[in-house]
Amino acid sequence: MNPSQFRVRDSAHDAEVRAQLCAYNVAFDELGLRFRWDERTLMSLAMIEGEQQQIASYIEAHHAHLLKAYSAEFLSRAILEKKNARYPSRLQTRVESAPHPSQGMHQPPMSRWSERISYGVELPALAGV
Repeated sequence: MNPSQFRVRDSAHDAEVRAQLCAYNVAFDELGLRFRWDERTLMSLAMIEGEQQQIASYIEAHHAHLLKAYSAEFLSRAILEKKNARYPSRLQTRVESAPHPSQGMHQPPMSRWSERISYGVELPALAGV
């Protein structure tokens, strides 16, 4: 593989990471959760099998106070459903597994706020968070 192929793959992987972060952070915001993920957080959680388990592990480790009112399963499912409504693909954990540029990039359609569909999982307002 020549150096330009590495740059294209790195660029595609970086774009995928940004899309994942945006989808997660919008999901947190829509649910009234006051936390945001950065690339370091996303990549460290990517080592855990399953997106719902990644979210639950994060909540248990960093926001355990939420578990007094909600189960980790409920919160992680609600977050994942909101995230998947915006960007349904899962993060590839290795640059080598990113799609080759000739295969094209999957870009799910982005909807406007007014066109969003509710999946019926709404959290009541989180007091004192």
